[in-house]
Amino acid sequence: MPKYVMLTYLPVGGEPTPEEVGARWGAYHQALKDAGVLVANAGLARTDMATTVRVRDEETQITDGPFAETKEFLAGFFLIEVDDLDAALKWAAEMPNSSYGPVEVRPVWSA
Repeated sequence: MPKYVMLTYLPVGGEPTPEEVGARWGAYHQALKDAGVLVANAGLARTDMATTVRVRDEETQITDGPFAETKEFLAGFFLIEVDDLDAALKWAAEMPNSSYGPVEVRPVWSA
């Protein structure tokens, strides 16, 4: 069965508080588990905790912060295993943050 990653993005400074959406996230996570489609998920630290690594002309450059400044930031991911892209898109549409931030769905390539 194919796997899809659902990348969750949040608007910088515009995301709801955990108190506002915590129960919705708990119910969504439980629904994924109950359906037997959840493989893994994790949240990511905010971009001010990021470190970016680049190698240019065989020299490693390390800088604090994200690769680029954006209006949205990658906040986490869900890895699911479902029948097809349509099923993955259905789960993405039900994700609590789809009403205030985009959810990017990508197939996962396996070797």
